[in-house]
Amino acid sequence: MKNNTIDTVIFDLGGVLIDWNPRYLYRKIFKTEDEIDWFLGNVCTADWNDKQDGGRSFREATDELLALHPQFAEPINAWYDRWQETIQGSLPGTVDILKEIKTASKHRLYALTNWSAESFPWALDNFEFLHWFEGIVVSGVEKTRKPFPEFYQILFDRYNVDPARAIFIDDNHKNIVGANAIGLPTIHFHSPEQLRSELKSLGVLS
Repeated sequence: MKNNTIDTVIFDLGGVLIDWNPRYLYRKIFKTEDEIDWFLGNVCTADWNDKQDGGRSFREATDELLALHPQFAEPINAWYDRWQETIQGSLPGTVDILKEIKTASKHRLYALTNWSAESFPWALDNFEFLHWFEGIVVSGVEKTRKPFPEFYQILFDRYNVDPARAIFIDDNHKNIVGANAIGLPTIHFHSPEQLRSELKSLGVLS
């Protein structure tokens, strides 16, 4: 890709701009990291949470687990009763990069996020930088999610984005693979410093 062909930058939110991790909550409930590991690996699993990102309601998801694991009623209910406690705030270094792109370049800015439709309004109310984007596509609203091709396509179609002229930033390797498979170039996010370096090499940042 030639540097001057990029006209659009697409950000993931959780893990890139917003510091989300269920461990922040469960460290208040369980005594050890091993207990948290077991719970997140066997009860409130990533696959279970993906279904809420894809549009399933909090109530249905919670009821499913309560029926299977009644002995874990407190931590299961906490996932959604106290879900704000899974968020530590923003990742300032990445927000600074977003601000630089917004104020000092001509690149279009969008977000593509796996996030429940029920909780995303809270994020909009609590993170001012979410209003810097020209558009945000939320999986729970669309009832599909990354890494499925149709979810990326919603953003392309809705906002007239040419994927060949865009760059997509995500911390989840599966989402990176999914984007690459449909011709969307990517940066696999590891840190603000690494992101800044790669965006400079692409000519997005000076």
